Amino acid sequence: MMQPIYLDYNATTPIDPAVMAAMRPYLEQHFGNPSSGHAYGHAAKEALEQARGQVAALLGCAPDEVIFTSGGSESDNQALKGVAFARRERGNHIITSQIEHPAILNTCRYLETRHGFHITYLPVDAAALVDPTAVEAAITPQTILITIMHANNEVGTLEPIARIGWIARQRGIALHTDGAQSVGKVPVRVDELGVDLLTIAGHKLYAPKGVGALYVRRGTALDTLIHGAGHESGRRAGTENVAYAVALGAACALAQEQLPVQRERWLKLRERLLRGLTERVGPVKVNGHSEQRLSNTLNICVSGVVGEEVLTRAPGVAASTGSACHAGQTEPSSVLLAMGIEPALALGALRLSLGRWTTEAEIDRAAKQLSDAILALRKGAQPPA
Repeated sequence: MMQPIYLDYNATTPIDPAVMAAMRPYLEQHFGNPSSGHAYGHAAKEALEQARGQVAALLGCAPDEVIFTSGGSESDNQALKGVAFARRERGNHIITSQIEHPAILNTCRYLETRHGFHITYLPVDAAALVDPTAVEAAITPQTILITIMHANNEVGTLEPIARIGWIARQRGIALHTDGAQSVGKVPVRVDELGVDLLTIAGHKLYAPKGVGALYVRRGTALDTLIHGAGHESGRRAGTENVAYAVALGAACALAQEQLPVQRERWLKLRERLLRGLTERVGPVKVNGHSEQRLSNTLNICVSGVVGEEVLTRAPGVAASTGSACHAGQTEPSSVLLAMGIEPALALGALRLSLGRWTTEAEIDRAAKQLSDAILALRKGAQPPA
């Protein structure tokens, strides 16, 4: 039986074989604690620092500005809570957007409800863009942090972080961006973006789940989230996961090498997929910015159907809708609603995200299977038993 076509790379990626090969010796042979003073510890420490350098090279920062974490959610929590508590005496206002990842939104709500911080949740336009002038207008004398994602995980829109970064610098406000979806898909250089903190999630760029990193610009005040011994230069306690850090470093090195070619390839495949769908089912609404968007991401709304039902009828395609299911009821994506899309149309959303091993043949098969499912649903046909 043929494996389903995987078009959910924005949810997670498989581990690249080269990444697996890089990490394997640190699972099987080099088991030392990097804090130990003997040869076993030295080997682990050397590997850890090499990996840190590889992450730094991808971001264009110094290695000592990289903290290894357990993933994107921890990095987001460390950035927001760390800056909020470190700068509490300067103010208690944070600016974010309505379309952030739950790791940002729920952390903001925690700071709001448990610690009395004031949060401004900025709206977005129909393309899911945050307006930098709205960011500037929201700033008060109490503002200590701005956190806006770099690329939206559902529609792929790339936010104007560099412009927001300039505004933040002029006001002396820390800027964090969640780069979980952008790192490895577009060039991400921290100085060009003007960010003080940036989140990386390993499993979004062909490393394992359970590893990530947080870039922290030198001089940025940051409280500790996890207390203990002085690991990661005293910024994140806990014996480092050397094998997974090595994997993340290798993944970053691969991304830097392959990025230019992959971006162009994804763009061609994405347009081929859209063309294959519209030729069969007619026009669809493409969500996200027409140009400032990840080349691997196609988010569409199809009228007359529910996205979840389309995927149920097309089990040969592994994709997502961007919708959340609660108690058996499908709800429209909060991101699409924030973009002003009508709830009925938002229910027809499909998020199709491509990756390193997506082929033209898979794209063509996926377009046919999804189209067949859409046409059958529009006709009211019953699913096969």
